[in-house]
Amino acid sequence: MKTHDDPLAQLPPPAGRRLALRITPDAQRALRQGHPWLFDRAITGLSGEGRPGDLAVIFDDRRRFLAIGLYDPASPIRVRVLAHGAPATIDRPWLRDRLAQAAAQRATLPDGGTTGYRLAHGENDGLPGLVVDRYDTTLVVKLYSLAWMPWLPDLCAALVEVQPEATSIVLRLSRELLRHPEFLFGLQNGAALAGAPPVAPVPFTENGLCFEADVLRGQKTGFFCDQRDNRARVGGLATGRRTLNVFAYTGGFSLYAARGGAHAVLSLDASTPALAAAERNFARNRALPAVAACRHAVLAADAFDALAELRGRGERFDLVIVDPPALAKREDEVERAVLSYARLTGLALGVLAPGGALVMASCSSRVSAERFFATVNRAAQQAGRPLVEIGRTGHALDHPVRFPEGAYLKCLFATAP
Repeated sequence: MKTHDDPLAQLPPPAGRRLALRITPDAQRALRQGHPWLFDRAITGLSGEGRPGDLAVIFDDRRRFLAIGLYDPASPIRVRVLAHGAPATIDRPWLRDRLAQAAAQRATLPDGGTTGYRLAHGENDGLPGLVVDRYDTTLVVKLYSLAWMPWLPDLCAALVEVQPEATSIVLRLSRELLRHPEFLFGLQNGAALAGAPPVAPVPFTENGLCFEADVLRGQKTGFFCDQRDNRARVGGLATGRRTLNVFAYTGGFSLYAARGGAHAVLSLDASTPALAAAERNFARNRALPAVAACRHAVLAADAFDALAELRGRGERFDLVIVDPPALAKREDEVERAVLSYARLTGLALGVLAPGGALVMASCSSRVSAERFFATVNRAAQQAGRPLVEIGRTGHALDHPVRFPEGAYLKCLFATAP
């Protein structure tokens, strides 16, 4: 893999020195239990002024080693912990080994016709603040912490060792990082860190279906790989059903429903470009008889308004999927999010035919699975259509959960009278 102008050349190397930190008793307990975050308010002593990406060694009250991680002075999560309990040498071989472990856990996915999946899932794969998604031979690195900036050269080299078939590595930056250009050293969102930058959406497959990912401008890294298993389950429910996919984005659930035998699918989303991608994804799969036979339509509109309008027109669907974006990114948004989930449940039931199937999903980590499922069921009761649950699901293989805050995805499959 070659890049004519090395975009990483301007990055400063990781500092040779290490910061020493002392922390509160509560934080010590959390680290002993393996938690990957140390918050700024938990630091009681710091040996010097740290820069993004400095290695921070954390000690307990008796000056015993607790953990080592990457320092981020711009984030309330001040240290992203890489190793607990015993000292570790953080370098390119360490990164390679951690990435290789993550890749090994996903090794079976291509055998099932999937070339688009999450290769490294941040904290849950021991790489806090960092996500790597793979779309065929394109790797997308998404950073949620400035602490990774000095480590990008070593990270990219390690990725090439672990994924030698990769032809390009693309950088995506979270909104929070884009607020700190002084620490980005000229790197921009969508930069090609290695190989040639993609000039068009990147094609890939998922369970044998063909999709595209806009790795430069699409949401997250260009696609939502986390719903793969739930999409497959929708395909098993769709035979003969008129289907509505709300918050459809690029039509993932819609395409699975079509392959599963839905005779008509309506993809509803506020984004016209996303719906255009959904239509292209359908076109990519027209060779499949079930997809070719399905009538696919798109509707660009606000989900809440459109659901009310569809109900007013007497439109009814045999299968309704509601997969909204994260509605609670902060603790003070939780109550409003819960009200929105309840409202969406009622609106979805308003267009669901008697005996139809309802799929309700949430990707808001701050709303617990218990509260989400209870909210949906209570809203259905209040609408006079109590749900008969088919099943509840969580995370797919490539989105493991290894600490409490890492659990965010939950999905309810049910029928309603």
